Amino acid sequence: MDNIPRLLEQKIMESLKPQKAALIFGARRTGKTVIMRQIIKQWKSQVLFLNGDDYDAQKLLENRSIANYRRLLNGINLLAIDEAQNIPDIGLKIKLILDEIPSVCVLASGSSSFDLQNQTGEPLVGRSKIFRLAPFSQKEISAMETALETRQNLEERLVYGAYPEVVIMKNLNEKADYLREIVQAYLLRDILSIDGLKNASKIRDLLRLIAFQLGNEVSLDELGKQLGMSKNTVEKYLDLLSKSFVLFRLGAYSRNLRKEIVKAGKWYFYDTGIRNALIGNFKSVLKTDIGALWESYIVAERLKDCWNSCFAKNFYFWRTYDKQEIDLLEESGESGEIRAFEIKWKPQKSKLPIAFANAYKQIEFNEINKENYLEFV
Repeated sequence: MDNIPRLLEQKIMESLKPQKAALIFGARRTGKTVIMRQIIKQWKSQVLFLNGDDYDAQKLLENRSIANYRRLLNGINLLAIDEAQNIPDIGLKIKLILDEIPSVCVLASGSSSFDLQNQTGEPLVGRSKIFRLAPFSQKEISAMETALETRQNLEERLVYGAYPEVVIMKNLNEKADYLREIVQAYLLRDILSIDGLKNASKIRDLLRLIAFQLGNEVSLDELGKQLGMSKNTVEKYLDLLSKSFVLFRLGAYSRNLRKEIVKAGKWYFYDTGIRNALIGNFKSVLKTDIGALWESYIVAERLKDCWNSCFAKNFYFWRTYDKQEIDLLEESGESGEIRAFEIKWKPQKSKLPIAFANAYKQIEFNEINKENYLEFV
């Protein structure tokens, strides 16, 4: 399992055209550099690869002039910039290159959509395509393991997640140590580097509170009280955690029926291994948290499938005040078609809630459980 192909690779390749940019966003250690190098290997013309963390690379692009970039890119067809958010004014620099050097296309990656997308968003409107790279999806892993291995590895995957290096590791203690390192040395560092944040303990405390409420509705007011901060500050931190690809939010679906909850939100981790590292538990989570872990895992897998296939979808949960609920709703961004999913660890023959069935006609409904989940991920 040393070389697991990424589903996004071919789609990124196809998007690379003269005077266009492909932007890859994702948390550190999810494989952005690897996928860039795989693309470069297949590129049939000349490539200039720069690492935005490198001082010399930053100096090469520092002089924002047409003459400088023409000299730098003479004979080059692909400019690839890893960790591009570390280069000041990178969006304006990429725009100038695309405008003035018609033969060049740009491939850039960033570990935070906050930095890179803010810098490149406005200058590159209509000139770029965004790709989001998550930890391995089960569909990617299944290409490299047998059906029996997939079944045997399921519980381990819920505990340790699917970061590329974690999937390859054989020793469970090594997996746990690696995930702790990711949380401390990379995720928190990236988050704190955004917007000049300095309070690592508050960020960690917030993440732990979310981790213990996995799959439940989260009150920002309550989080603020527990952390000793305002609701607005909690909201800001959660936004940064989203843009750093640690957490994502499901909002409540509603067409304003009186009994529907409309303002609630549920938060999930992109990777269950990161969640378990934050609460410091890799041993007993399957006994205590199996339902929450399973729900988080399935919702994240459906999101990964959306990203990997480049489909536009909106994701929600649905609940009424009298506690009728659906774990996951997927709305097609193109057709508006809705699919409903109930997520259960063990098969339970779930039924579509009557209130939902009466309000929303002809909705496809499925239960996802450990016996049939491969059909849906």
